[in-house]
Amino acid sequence: MEKILIIGCKNTMDDICIGCSRCFVGFNKREGEFARYKDTDAEIMGLLNCGGCPGAGIVTRLAQVKLWNAPMDEKPTKIHIAPCVFQHCPHKDDMIRKIRAKAGVEVIEGTHPYMPENIFA
Repeated sequence: MEKILIIGCKNTMDDICIGCSRCFVGFNKREGEFARYKDTDAEIMGLLNCGGCPGAGIVTRLAQVKLWNAPMDEKPTKIHIAPCVFQHCPHKDDMIRKIRAKAGVEVIEGTHPYMPENIFA
């Protein structure tokens, strides 16, 4: 079974994204980058924020996920980087490089496809 960890932007998750529901809806509908799990047994095991700008603590936060979930023998098999990071973060390149270097699992840029052109249309 695939165990999905989503990493999003702390500022966006705290102040803008309403409960990060678009990532969860995208996963449940297997749309966007989650379409790869359409015929696969998969579940979201966690939603983690980057720790705040400039994302310097992301490796420590990933280690905490590992330690926190070890008693349950749970660990992510895939990491998805939410659009709030890979489309908008000025620190994304460095942060994603660190995640790829240390995670030991596939890192995918993207989650949901629901990016409106005009939110007031």
